[in-house]
Amino acid sequence: AYAVMSNHYHVVVRINADEAQQWTAQEVARRWLTLFSGPAIVRRWYDNGPISNVEQVLVRRFIRRWRQRLADLSWFMRCLNEPIARRANAEDGCTGRFWEGRFKSQALLDERALLAGMVYVDLNPIRADLAKTPEGSDFTSVQARIRGIGEESPGDAQRLLPVSRIAGTALNYSLKDYLALVDGCGRAIRRDKPGSIPAELSPILARLNVDVGVFIHYLRKPGKPGPLAIGPVSHIRFMARRFGKRFIKGISFSQRLFQKPA
Repeated sequence: AYAVMSNHYHVVVRINADEAQQWTAQEVARRWLTLFSGPAIVRRWYDNGPISNVEQVLVRRFIRRWRQRLADLSWFMRCLNEPIARRANAEDGCTGRFWEGRFKSQALLDERALLAGMVYVDLNPIRADLAKTPEGSDFTSVQARIRGIGEESPGDAQRLLPVSRIAGTALNYSLKDYLALVDGCGRAIRRDKPGSIPAELSPILARLNVDVGVFIHYLRKPGKPGPLAIGPVSHIRFMARRFGKRFIKGISFSQRLFQKPA
């Protein structure tokens, strides 16, 4: 999910470090050299040119370093932000810092947390009163999904969003359900636009055991720092142990958001 605003942007990404570890050396080099020029020795190796044993050792060092960086959020944000800063400074005819500071991140530890993060991002233009509907929200992932509906081939009407397999589970959501969730939460935030899901269909938030009131509160969250992680308490505690911390901000909020922590 993503939303590009006038002076900032939001993006929801998945870091698949396990998959990166399975890439061949050639695949790591291909991905890195797509982004950067790279040293001549690696390009010669990549093109099956002759290299010495000493040069092979150097190539392996580069590959190890690149494999780690290709699965690193900070490097992803660097690759995304630097070109934007250069282009903006060129347009303004100036130099110096473009971004106010380092990016802020929040871990989404299961599908319910992922849905909350995606909906929050997709509703940014509406919350800022820059758009009235999801389909009218320019530069957002929800608008891109809506525009893609007409391009579906026969049989794709129930196409699933690629938001599954987080934390070892595999819940799936249809595009129709996700759009209903975005629209429903958007209407709840703007109380002058009443709306409801058909009575015969149970709300997706209820099916996922999510407290609707707390969910809407999250979507309205003020400017103060929010939770560092969202998800079942067991997942947050596991994350804390993994990073050698006794506590990670987000447990009390997640207890309210998820009525039945996994």
